[in-house]
Amino acid sequence: MTPKTLTRAQIRQVDRRAIEQYSITGLVLMENAGRGVADRLCELGIDAPVAICCGKGNNAGDGFVIARHLDLRGFQVRVLLWAEPSELTGDAAANYRILEKTGVPIEIFADRHDAARLEAQLAGTAWIVDALLGTGARGEPRPPLDAVIEQLNAAGAAKLAVDLPSGLDCDTGRPARCTVRAAATCTFVAAKPGLFAPGAEEYTGRVHVLDIGAPRKLIEEVLAES
Repeated sequence: MTPKTLTRAQIRQVDRRAIEQYSITGLVLMENAGRGVADRLCELGIDAPVAICCGKGNNAGDGFVIARHLDLRGFQVRVLLWAEPSELTGDAAANYRILEKTGVPIEIFADRHDAARLEAQLAGTAWIVDALLGTGARGEPRPPLDAVIEQLNAAGAAKLAVDLPSGLDCDTGRPARCTVRAAATCTFVAAKPGLFAPGAEEYTGRVHVLDIGAPRKLIEEVLAES
């Protein structure tokens, strides 16, 4: 049986209404998402450092939470950031400020693709976590993320995508020329239609649907309205 799915527009509805109607803050939803991914990574097995690759949106905020929870559990973790900290906004910015205080190493690449520096940061990692682009992204990843994704795919460590692989359209499942090829994808609330499109498994690996605390009643309402 095909699992229930939520489109890009529907998942935005769930997030907005969880905040506005149920008073579940965005920080709570992001905390639940990041901790859920950390839990799943631990279940999959971590035997070497984890590199968490972040862009500038809420997907990056999830990555900051993942890093904090892995550090809390005693794992070696480092965050690689393709944004200036000043570009972060909202809940992602709040979680960056928290992460800064924890002592977790943060390597800021900003708007550059530094292949040698990235190679050094990825060396010896067990997992590369893709928290570059979220469900709102469409089309080809822009520089420098296109080159970054190509280098991540060439690295030996297994990749885990947060919500969906960067470069894969969440509604259509159409991959960009540069799309992360993940061994596992942790998606939130419900699966996205694109994750089950023909050929998408080549990029998603095994899909894990994680609960982030959005009420069942709300999800059912959004599904019924479509």
